[in-house]
Amino acid sequence: MTPIKSPLAPRADATDVLKDTDLTGQTAVVTGAASGLGVETVRALLSAGARVIMPVRDTARGEEVARDLAQATGNSDVHVLHLDLGSLASVRQAAGEILALAPQIKMLINNAGVMATSQGQTADGFETQFGTNHLGHFQLARLLMPALLAAAPARVVSLSSSGHRISDIRWDDPNFRATPYDPWQAYGQSKTANALFATELNRRYADQGVTANAVHPGGIMTGLQKHMPEGEAQRRGWVDENGVPNPAFKTPAQGASTSVWAATAPELDGVGGLFLEDLQQSTPLDEASPNPMFGYKPHALDAESARRLWTLSEALIDQTGK
Repeated sequence: MTPIKSPLAPRADATDVLKDTDLTGQTAVVTGAASGLGVETVRALLSAGARVIMPVRDTARGEEVARDLAQATGNSDVHVLHLDLGSLASVRQAAGEILALAPQIKMLINNAGVMATSQGQTADGFETQFGTNHLGHFQLARLLMPALLAAAPARVVSLSSSGHRISDIRWDDPNFRATPYDPWQAYGQSKTANALFATELNRRYADQGVTANAVHPGGIMTGLQKHMPEGEAQRRGWVDENGVPNPAFKTPAQGASTSVWAATAPELDGVGGLFLEDLQQSTPLDEASPNPMFGYKPHALDAESARRLWTLSEALIDQTGK
């Protein structure tokens, strides 16, 4: 089967994706919209006429971004509310506020995330990256499902990363309670979880009109790197000695384009369970390819693992009583 592609070039900006699209009357929810990719995702959606809800941890910063984007796009239908994905109580509170604002949600873009954090736990005792990147978004989507179903056909976009290649799910110890902590293994596990979440959500709800896809936005220098030790980005070749990003990296506007495409593209109508990058359907990783940065490892879309992770995630959340 021929992979699905956007007619645009892989480095098109997010606003280019929606240049000829009218989203008037449609509501989108974008997490992590106070910085980086989230800002550009919201910019593109507002420019196309959508109503956008921004659940963010830093509401002061979120309000500032919302004002700037409303002025820049001419669309003031943007709403900010508090969400800490590391707290299931906060997730439930935010979901209730979102549902009160929007009984129908056309697009849920799970964009927020943390990367390579030092060892820590969420408010509910989960490893920080697994709890924030996966479990918080997992619970948010479950709580918002009535509004997604009410708006069907609707779409969920789950931001993964090439970092999923680092680690499958650590089934025996996802929270690093019995084994030494490694920040990159933890990040890789959380990004695999993001992809598996989309796979299983799509299996469960596609026949009811809610589809889901995982997205790798590409390499972008954003606030996501703030937890890395000083000098590590340079050692990895991400920036030069002056802090200038590697030319292979995208701008935030380019990085947001695949998320926006996944949420709106007509060529993806009724299509889910895919791993998307560079404005196209990705393919299994070929390490001999001239572009080894493109492609996913099969464990990220494994159907049985996706079902298993959903069951595990429900159990972990249920144990907290939240």
